[in-house]
Amino acid sequence: MTPEHLSNRELVARYRAGGPVPAQAIAGLTRDDLLAFPVRGTWSIQQIIIHLMDSDLIAADRMKRVIAEERPTLLGYNETAFAQRLFPERLDVTMACDVFHKNRLMTAEILSHLPEEAFSRVGLHNERGEVSLRHFVESYSDHLDHHLKFIYEKRRLLGKPL
Repeated sequence: MTPEHLSNRELVARYRAGGPVPAQAIAGLTRDDLLAFPVRGTWSIQQIIIHLMDSDLIAADRMKRVIAEERPTLLGYNETAFAQRLFPERLDVTMACDVFHKNRLMTAEILSHLPEEAFSRVGLHNERGEVSLRHFVESYSDHLDHHLKFIYEKRRLLGKPL
């Protein structure tokens, strides 16, 4: 079933279920594997994992503000600048996976207590305009799936498929 056909409760369950996935996706990889660039001009697996953590923390902030505030202004961010200037290669990837997982659990817990109408609440994104809470839950579940494809392909190229 496609995300747009899921109920809000099913979307929240899908979002929550993504929590342990980044850690599972890097299981058995060495530091050299994590920092390798098997596809030139793309991010390493480590950079992808740190990006997933960063983006999920930003997403949680956005969702909480949409829930708690009236039509809050939501700011975009430059993911490339984050990857270039925040030293992702020096960060603890295991800790990033743990932060990602715990953030998903905490945010999903908040989402699970909301009435149905709350998923229609919106924030005003400075680049995308009006964005609903439901859209955020759906798009960040999809965001994880999107990046997992790249991690799995890089693992394959490194000779370390799951």
